[in-house]
Formats: sequence, structure tokens, C-alpha cells
Amino acid sequence: MSTEAVARYHDTLAEGSLAADSATVLTQQLRDQGLFFGERPLCGVLRPRFLTLAEYQLLGRACALVGSAFDKVRVAAMADSALRAQFGLTSWEEQVIHADPGFPVASPTSRLDAFFVPGAGAQGLKFTEYNAETPAGAAYNDALSRAFLALPGMQAFTRDHVVLPIPAAAGVVDALLQAWYAWRGVREMPQVCILDWKEVPTYSEFVLFEQEFKARGIPVFIGDPRDAEYKSGQLTVAGRPVTFIYKRVLIDELATQTGLNSAVFHAVRDGAVCMVNPLRCKLLHKKASLAVLSDERQAPLFTPSEQAAVQAHVPWTRVVEARHTQYRDSAGGDHTVDLLPFIAERRETMVLKPNDEYGGKGIVLGWTVDDATWQRAIQTALGEPYIVQERVEVPSEPWPAMVDGALHIGDRMLDTAPFLANGTTVNGCLTRIATDPLLNVTAGGGSNVPTFLVETR
Repeated sequence: MSTEAVARYHDTLAEGSLAADSATVLTQQLRDQGLFFGERPLCGVLRPRFLTLAEYQLLGRACALVGSAFDKVRVAAMADSALRAQFGLTSWEEQVIHADPGFPVASPTSRLDAFFVPGAGAQGLKFTEYNAETPAGAAYNDALSRAFLALPGMQAFTRDHVVLPIPAAAGVVDALLQAWYAWRGVREMPQVCILDWKEVPTYSEFVLFEQEFKARGIPVFIGDPRDAEYKSGQLTVAGRPVTFIYKRVLIDELATQTGLNSAVFHAVRDGAVCMVNPLRCKLLHKKASLAVLSDERQAPLFTPSEQAAVQAHVPWTRVVEARHTQYRDSAGGDHTVDLLPFIAERRETMVLKPNDEYGGKGIVLGWTVDDATWQRAIQTALGEPYIVQERVEVPSEPWPAMVDGALHIGDRMLDTAPFLANGTTVNGCLTRIATDPLLNVTAGGGSNVPTFLVETR
């Protein structure tokens, strides 16, 4: 973050009617582009997220190394059932992840969710989750970028600052097409279906991606898995032929609601359709993936640079179970600890997360509950797959908004969630802001803001 740029932007908004005019334009832009999460506007503030080029480069380097380490763990786990067991797969997940997707990358499109404390250097960037299955927000980010470029306040700010949006959706589509060409073996147009339930609140982003495909001349439509049929080697959705699925529906939900012998699963396993992300993405999408990645048992898999990146950017994370493990203290010293008593005594610095939930469900922040509640949470975690993760610093910034007709600037927490193409290349960055430390839009808190690079002219 450029503190100078943030302060200057806020000063600019305070000039005349710029704040009110910007709020009017933003409201219209949100409405015109359908930028709503369900019924809720996607953004409620008047400033984008600012990153310096150096900060964005740091993100890129860290993601490349951590992403490479993730893939090495995945490859090793696919060949080693004992290592794979650390991920906490269910029996049906163990069954489906071995299906060959027809291309080498497990997650052509993914997102690393992090907290990035400005001014703290590499140690200020901590990846807390890996969305290796259905990363949302790339098209929202681009549409919000277009909306913010139209704000009168932004136009005034650019008189003395260079601001550059960081497109994300194009990188997603390119990664999808790379998987398609590898699967197909020739460069021809796919018949794309963006697949999820009709009623999901992210439907408006599917419309934006539909436009992204159409802009490239690629046949595309939005479909519901309940309308899928598979006959004579051909998958159709609502009667329309499909050769490529841009899968936004969660594998868990697809299995639960349609069954493992449904049309989509059958077509994918037969190799009759290309699906991204593929079924094998489920391994790294487990929240336990960060525990497996950062566990001392996996260190020999990595290069020295990858080891250093994991130690610097992945907070201490373990699967909740009775065992002894290594803990690195603030001075860099490693100690063997008895895991369950260790986390019980450190409630104020620990977070419990279920292995399979999303949208903030089931997360227990130790510092927000009392000792008795924390002990009960640990017992719950022992009965079903959970991870425990060390607390990281959650940064905050001042954000401007119109409140009761006047410009108000108040602090909100924010995260940093870079989008990855083919597991290692950063293409754009999601930013969510909120007053709640979960910072989760799905859970009903906060909003998205577009991410821009900024520099003084």
C-alpha cells in the first residue's frame, strides 16, 4: 500500500462534490454491470485497493515458489497413500481424484488467500487458505476496475498518480483454454458450459465470464448440473451439447445432490468432456493442504528456495490430532511439542478450521471465545477433520464511503487473494474488506474492491 497515495485519494474525494458524484456513478455502474452478490451490492466504498509494483512483484515471487511446493506435495501424495491420508479425503473423494483429466495441471485456475501487512517485507505476507477448486472473483475484480475508472474522484486522482488495473478474468480464460488444448490435442473451439446451480449468489459473475468467452468468439452458455444428460458419449445441458465444463459448482455439492453416477461425473470419467478444474483438484482444495505443505515431514520434497518460501509465507498449520510435531518460535528456533496440549494452552494465538467447509463456516477464532468454548472446539475438531493454524496479523486501511450524505473515512480490515494460472503465475488479485476478521463475502460480511497498481507521476 502507498500511504501517500491513499491519503491523496481521500483528500481528492473531499474536494467539492467529488465524493457524492463518485458515489452516484458507482451505484449506477454496479447496477448496469450486475455487480451484486445475491441482492447485495458487491462494493460499498469509494476507493480501490492500491498496491505498489514492488508489492505485486513480491506476491508473484511468493506465489510461484509456494505454488511449486504445493504441486510437489500433490504429486508425491498421489503416489503415496500414507501421505495422501494426511489430507483427510473421504472414501468417495479418494475414488474420484484418480480420474485422469487429460492435462497435467491439477488446478489450472486457483487462488491463494492471504493477509499482507504493508512495510513488513516478505514476512508480512501469509497465505492462510488455498482455493484450488472454484476460485471466484476474477471477473468481479475486472468489472469493478472498470467501474472505478469511471469515478470522478478517480479521474481527479489520476492527475498526479498513475493507476493501472490488474486484469484477472483473461488469465482465468487463458488457463482454461490451455487445459482444453492439451485435452483435445488440437486448437479448435470448445463448446463451453459454465456449470453451477441456478440459484447461487455468484450467478452474476457467470454472466461476466460468459461475456469474456463470447468476446473471443467461443460458444458458451450458463448451465445447471440438474439439467445435464449423458447419452451415446455426448454430454448435454438443457439440450445443448457441451465439450468443455468451466466448473463453478463444488465437487462436494455435485456429488451430494446429483450422485457419483450422474451425467457430469460419468462424462468426465469417460473422457467425453473436458472439465476445469478437474476432480483431482480436490486434494489440494482441502484446508489440510496447508498443514501438509508446512509439516516438517514434507520438507525434503522441496528446494531450499521453496522451503524458505513456505516457512516465510505459510503460517504454522497442522491437522488436529494426537501427535508430536515441530513448532518454530518467533526467534526461529524449532521445538518439539505435544500438539493437543500445545494448542489448548495457546487459544489466543490459534484458529480452528474445518477441512471441508467454505464461506467461513465452522471457523473458531481462539481469541474471540473463552477457554471452555475453545476446549469444546478442540474436541469437535478431533471428531472430524479440522486444522489448527497460528494467528496472523490482519491489516487494516482507511476506506471512504458516503454515510448519510457525507463522506466518512473509517478503518476496515482487508485480505489479499492473488489469482494463479496453472498453479504458479499471478494474474490479478482479489481484495475483500470488512469490519469482521473473517473477511468473507459469502458469509455476509464486507465487500470486494478492485486492486490497482499505483505510482506517483
